[in-house]
Order: sequence, then C-alpha cells, then structure tokens
Amino acid sequence: MKPAPLATKTAILRSLGNLVRGLSAVFWGIPLALVIGVQTALTDWFRSMEELGILLPIGAHLLIFTGLKKLSLFQLQERIWIRSLERAEILVWINIGLCPFLYWWNRFPQEELFVYATGMMGLSSLTLLFNINMVLQRLTAMLPDRLLGQEVRLFTTFNGALLVLLISSIAFFAAVKQMSEIPVELVPFLAIWREIRQFFILFLILLPVSVTMALIWKIKEIIFESVFTMEVREIPDVHETSFQHNPKPPLDFIPRNN
Repeated sequence: MKPAPLATKTAILRSLGNLVRGLSAVFWGIPLALVIGVQTALTDWFRSMEELGILLPIGAHLLIFTGLKKLSLFQLQERIWIRSLERAEILVWINIGLCPFLYWWNRFPQEELFVYATGMMGLSSLTLLFNINMVLQRLTAMLPDRLLGQEVRLFTTFNGALLVLLISSIAFFAAVKQMSEIPVELVPFLAIWREIRQFFILFLILLPVSVTMALIWKIKEIIFESVFTMEVREIPDVHETSFQHNPKPPLDFIPRNN
C-alpha cells in the first residue's frame, strides 16, 4: 500500500493533537466547575471577595468551552458531531451567564430571583453533563476502535438514565412542595425524601461526573497512544530506500500490544 503523503499525516497529527488538548480541558473543567460552583453557593469561601466569587465559576466554565472549541476542530464535515458540540457550547454560555447568581444567592438567600436563577443553573449544568456524554458518544462513533465505542455507548446511556432520574425526582418533589394541600399518600414519601435527599442528590451527581471523567481520560489516552504509534510507524518510511533490496525490513520500530 502506498504510504499517505506527509502533508496528510501532519494534518492528522495536528487534528488528533487538538482532540487530546480539548479532552484534557473538558476533563479538568468539569470537576473545577462543580467544586467551585458548590463552594461559591453554599460556603463562605469567597464571601469576602466578591470579584473572585463571581469570576472563578466563570473561569471554570470557560475552560470547558475552550475544550469544546478544540474538539470542534476535529472532523468538521461531520454535521451530527458538530451539532452535539454546539448544543454543549450553548449550555456552557447559559451557565456563564448564571454564574454570578451563585454568589448573590449565597449573600441574599431569600431573594426569589437569585433562588430561581440558581435552580436554573443547576438544571442547565445537569443538561450540560448529559450533552457532554452525547459528545463522547459521537466522538467514539467516528473512531476506529469499535470496542471503545460500545463501552462509551453503554456508560453514557447509564449516565443519561441517572441524570434523567435526578432531574425528574427534583422536579416532582418541587412540584409537590408547591401544592396547597399535599395528598396524604405522599406524606411518608416526603418524610423519606427530606432524610435522604442530600445523599441521593450527591450520589446521582458524583457518579455520572466520575464516570464521564473516566470515559474522557480513557478516550484521551487511546488517542494519545495512537498519535505516538503513528509517529513511530513513520520512522521506517524515512529509510525506505535503505530496505528496498531487503525483502524483510526490521520491525523493531513498530510497538507491540502485550
């Protein structure tokens, strides 16, 4: 088989490099946005520093946006892939616009506008995590590793089910709380919900986040390894003229999978 032109190989390596950098930015941006957002809204870490309390959550989301823009440089012709990235980018910008309300709600928790804005940001953040899982699923569908694609599809579906369960549960109990008269049948469930809601919500947030980060890391490592494999496989081509009279050129440069 005739080897690919050097310009094509360089373009592929550049594209994969952007992909690795984008995945790394999203990998670090997700936990930073979660931790900083929770600390801004629920603790006094940034209460004495108003600018920091507003800018840090924005910075964490900008890191995620930067990663998504890097990912968008890969396979520009794939419309479904690009649309999934655009949906995630829109949700990031919605979160950026709502970030200041986390700090303001911490300062003025009785203000209804701040309460609703913080709730909208929570819903937007869960939807963003769901869309990032869809981005990973579209990405692995374009990669040649079919086993990786099946694994990512399985775990992203699992994450999606958990996130839908969490959003549905919060919406249901929020609607019940707004009722003027709560049905007697729901009173025991509300009592149980008050006892377990913190652990329930924490579990259904941290589990999808950790699974998403594990998937991002695995995809990044596989792509990173393929970049080095491609570079190493190019080495014998440089000395192709030295082996033209040798029917069995040495294969020491080709890495082997144990």
